[in-house]
Amino acid sequence: MTLFLAACAAAEDNSIAYLTREVSIWSKQNHCFSCHNNGDGARALFAAVRAGTPVAREALDDTAAWLIRPLEWDSNHGDPGFSDKKLARIQFAAALSEAADAGLVKDRAALRQAAETLLPYQEKDGSWQVDAEASLGSPATWGAPLATYMARTTLEKADPRRFRNAIANADNWLARLPAKSTLDAGAVCLALKTSACAERLRDSQNGDGGWGPYAKTPSEAFDTAIAVLALAARDPERAARGRVYLKRTQMPQGGWIATTRPSGSQSYAQHISTTAWAAIAMLQPLLQPMPPAL
Repeated sequence: MTLFLAACAAAEDNSIAYLTREVSIWSKQNHCFSCHNNGDGARALFAAVRAGTPVAREALDDTAAWLIRPLEWDSNHGDPGFSDKKLARIQFAAALSEAADAGLVKDRAALRQAAETLLPYQEKDGSWQVDAEASLGSPATWGAPLATYMARTTLEKADPRRFRNAIANADNWLARLPAKSTLDAGAVCLALKTSACAERLRDSQNGDGGWGPYAKTPSEAFDTAIAVLALAARDPERAARGRVYLKRTQMPQGGWIATTRPSGSQSYAQHISTTAWAAIAMLQPLLQPMPPAL
């Protein structure tokens, strides 16, 4: 067990060091903030701070300063052809939420303001619909179930009483979700105290310890990370096997091969987001649940 924990710690250190370099250079080189670097990537770094892992502050300062101004997020200077403002807002709000949990953003009013801006994008059925053309979400584009879970979590952390109706509507939508994929089952499992999704994840774990997008499909880092996070409290043994898979498939520089839809494509955005989700899954044993805002 000691050797296993040491191996996981080494994987965490490598991934956080890698993301520290990548997150810090994106806005400087591209003059904009991105969902993959300053959303997912920064969220992993904020989680690392919460877990007690040292992270250079200069890698976080620019992103933190950007995140506390949610009303300016729509004026980001990204390529409009590759920009989904709804998805970006949900991802930046999630990163801001993690920064607040880590104690790096003291102004809770900014988090409540960010949460407020998510409400117009919630559908009447309670979901947040992103990446609507895809049948399965990906690391950088999430898909509706994961986006709905992440948005409702931001609302819960910002002010559970103020946003209770929106949270309840999201939970009702997730409860009705067929959850045929690993990603869908993971999102439901993370949001709700239901056993069916956990059973689905247990039944679909591969012999190598990882998970594919569906049962009996080859394991991928992103799907494995979601399953590990979803099962961490429900089935620690299976979650630990998933972390072993992630450790074994980590690249030498600290990242993970991009999980793409379809599999095997090349994408820097998906690579950074895959690495961020995997890093958070590796950090999970060190992360304590944060109490909701009062």
